[in-house]
Amino acid sequence: MTTRDHIIKWLAYTLALLPVWFLDAFLLSRFPLFGVRPMLLPLCAAAVATLEGATAGAGFGLAVGVLFDALTPDLIPGSMILLFALLGLGCGLLAQYVLRQDLIGHLICSALCLCAIDAVRMALRLAAGVAGLGAMAPVAGKEILWSLCFVPGVYLLFRWVFRRVPKPTVL
Repeated sequence: MTTRDHIIKWLAYTLALLPVWFLDAFLLSRFPLFGVRPMLLPLCAAAVATLEGATAGAGFGLAVGVLFDALTPDLIPGSMILLFALLGLGCGLLAQYVLRQDLIGHLICSALCLCAIDAVRMALRLAAGVAGLGAMAPVAGKEILWSLCFVPGVYLLFRWVFRRVPKPTVL
């Protein structure tokens, strides 16, 4: 692939991220369901990792982690950047070698990403003494389930982009 092809590909993925980010940050945050709002950015990172593989998943996860960290206040600034990169890498490897690179693979990767993010957030809050596990676990469970409702839409959007972006040729 040429440099131009890479630029077009990652620009297309970035443009696909924008409506999901807008939905996450500006619409769904205003109308929480059962007291929680979904996390859609991890679904985007998992979608690219599922479709493109480990290297691309880690890079896109890093970029999405920067956006997520900027939008979500956390106890340790920058912690989500590294976590998203590792999750993108892990989801890419999982989708390449264990799962299929389809909706079911994306659903499994998304569920694992959401569980890992909430586990890290809960561990940080437990260590800081902000809240107890009994109070955080039900909220995290609701947040994960509400977020998983958006998996098909996010996957279809990123699969649509994946089918239209330049791919490397094997010679």
